[in-house]
Amino acid sequence: MPIEFLGIAALNDGSETRARSGSSFDKEYTLRLARAHEDNGWDRILFAYHSGSPDPATIAAYVASKLDHLKLLLAHRPNVSAPTYAAKVVATLDQISDGRLNLHIITGGSTADQAAEGDFLSKDERYARTGEYISILKRAWTSHEPFSFDGAHYRIENFVSDIWAAQPGGPKISFGGSSAAAYEIGAAQSDIYALWGEPLANTAEQIKTITDLSIAAGRPERPRIQVAFRPILGATEELAWEKAERILGQIERRTSALPSSFVGDLRNPENAGSQRLLSIADQGDRFDRALWTKVAAATGGRGNSNALVGTPETVAAALLDYVDLGVDIISARGYDYVDDTIDFGRYVIPLVRDEVARRDAAAQSVQEKTRDAA
Repeated sequence: MPIEFLGIAALNDGSETRARSGSSFDKEYTLRLARAHEDNGWDRILFAYHSGSPDPATIAAYVASKLDHLKLLLAHRPNVSAPTYAAKVVATLDQISDGRLNLHIITGGSTADQAAEGDFLSKDERYARTGEYISILKRAWTSHEPFSFDGAHYRIENFVSDIWAAQPGGPKISFGGSSAAAYEIGAAQSDIYALWGEPLANTAEQIKTITDLSIAAGRPERPRIQVAFRPILGATEELAWEKAERILGQIERRTSALPSSFVGDLRNPENAGSQRLLSIADQGDRFDRALWTKVAAATGGRGNSNALVGTPETVAAALLDYVDLGVDIISARGYDYVDDTIDFGRYVIPLVRDEVARRDAAAQSVQEKTRDAA
């Protein structure tokens, strides 16, 4: 099955290694980065969400109107709108993009960031609400007759939408999280389960957990699996690791300038995913072919933060190891967004795609021979 590559729709040129040079939404930069993805073999880009960030849905509509082929992944938090309203917004955006949209549901890993927008539910309550939210979205995208819903968090009477997604059944829903509650909700209801990059053994354990819970929920198959990394490429292994150390130094210098309270939060993250990344970093700096944990440690395991370091051939081989585990989607972003997007697209994506295609063709040939022999 073809592998998919997901990039980032950064809205400005700031990253962990440098401050942004302009406003939070640099329209020209946003479009330049999106085009770098479209022109260099990427499939889709993520429009992320934060309580104080520019509205990702509006910006996704802007990008969709400018580009012809690149697909979109819109991050959305259930606390910011009623599910019926979100269903209409997403269906409208799917129409604008001619069916190029997926939706990433964020339950919320930071109590403080949820509270910034008036959400004071506990973590378990947030996950329960997310489960109801996804159920309502799916009903709204598929029911042409009025429907009602009576749950712990939402009560809806006789809703029917008059805007339908371009995709039959509506956009696919992706979901992430590393807590027990996250696994249970995501395994039962998501189309794509998003994981942060961990060592192969840890990732295999997570995939097994998701698979087992999907079966327990009565699903015929588990969600597709997505894994995220920060690639650091070099023409040689030595140059790649020199670049990695420079990036680490830039991150550490920026982190040291932050307020002490913020640094304390980095060392004691609330969400289970970040806790897992820091725990892994405590066990060692390097794992498997190319996984490097020092950048995750330096950023408190915030988001996608473990790196893959090496030549394009090394990084491609490392990604194929995850494909062997059953990973379907590779999420990646560098630190100099535009240049790293171009380099990864030119030098890594083709290697992975070609090898996956070769393996698929070989497997198909074996199946045909077996069928003929029978």
